[in-house]
Amino acid sequence: MKLERATREIHTWATVVWIECFGVDSQKLLLGLEKVESYLELVDQLFSTFKEDSEVALFNSNIVAFENTSTSFKEIWKLCESSKFLTEGAFDPWIGELFDPLGVIKGWAADRAVEILKSFGATSIQVNAAGDVSLFGGHPEDGSISPWRIGIRDPKDPMRIVKVIERESGAIATSGTYEKGAHIIDPMTGMIAIGALSATVVGPDGGLAEALA
Repeated sequence: MKLERATREIHTWATVVWIECFGVDSQKLLLGLEKVESYLELVDQLFSTFKEDSEVALFNSNIVAFENTSTSFKEIWKLCESSKFLTEGAFDPWIGELFDPLGVIKGWAADRAVEILKSFGATSIQVNAAGDVSLFGGHPEDGSISPWRIGIRDPKDPMRIVKVIERESGAIATSGTYEKGAHIIDPMTGMIAIGALSATVVGPDGGLAEALA
């Protein structure tokens, strides 16, 4: 059975989400990509800390009470709580009384983008949300299915790949200083985190992998 390929580059969250998917019906794949693009725009509207009317901003301004927030907001809140517990506070999205969940959003949303595309008939999917990658179904190659091969770049040399991770399905999340500089804060001290230049986590859950990275 011949598989069709569809791709989409979506500019959102001040970054780029790259999607590649395969299935037997190219029109359904394109409809799925349109649905994903609309979904990612909704995620930005819910969780952006830069938009005054986002749900996170309205919550932090005490305009919307927690019990009145969306199901997605409550899901992210729970994910942040469990991530903080698992990391013994190394991951902490609560800045004083403000809630900033951006450290889990890309991986979490990438997982949900995969589920949307599956519902439109995609059988092989890669969603790369600026280093947070969600995968499903392996990569079609010469009539068979091979693992997706995801390269991890050298934080000191963007042209060099230090490791290639092979995985049919699941999540790969990488955090480092080479995209945005030293932007990761140690919640224990409030200072810029120093030490490792890059960290990659592989697992079944994109949001949790991003938090752990």
